[in-house]
Amino acid sequence: MALALLLLIPFLVGGCGATTENSSEGASIGFRADDGSIAVIPAEQRVAAPVISGTTLDGAAVTLSDYSGRVVVLNVWASWCGPCRSEAPLLAQAAEDNPGVQFLGLVTRDSQASAAAFAQRYSLDYPHLLDSDGALQLEFRDLPPKAIPSTVVIDQQGRIAARVLGEVHEGTLNGILEQVKG
Repeated sequence: MALALLLLIPFLVGGCGATTENSSEGASIGFRADDGSIAVIPAEQRVAAPVISGTTLDGAAVTLSDYSGRVVVLNVWASWCGPCRSEAPLLAQAAEDNPGVQFLGLVTRDSQASAAAFAQRYSLDYPHLLDSDGALQLEFRDLPPKAIPSTVVIDQQGRIAARVLGEVHEGTLNGILEQVKG
């Protein structure tokens, strides 16, 4: 019985589709091939991020390459996702605290109206691409953000530097940004 409960724990504490590691102190940041929850890629092993473009919640056209030369934090979220609501205040604060980093939301499997209300409610004052059918999310073939929420950090050279599956925590995000910004 105890073994069965231990095997169920990862499924019970996960986000909307994946397990997540809580490293709120940022101490265990590194490549994690065993569970896929956090992966930080060494600079010499990074691959180019896909060329994605779309329309923001405000109707503007945005391409990921618009932010060339900047670190980009791409957060995949949906208004109906509980862990997304939980991490939203952290992302809003992190965007404010890191003016040299471009935050970009990727709203997946959601409506424009629900997503806009969510972004306004949580003061997510950065662009959000609407990806209603999940097609943009699927462009990340080499290190896919296969959970909702997921966070992908792209370095100044446009390469995928890190991915967090599930809710991102402050220490984790800050640690990744410190490593990627150099």
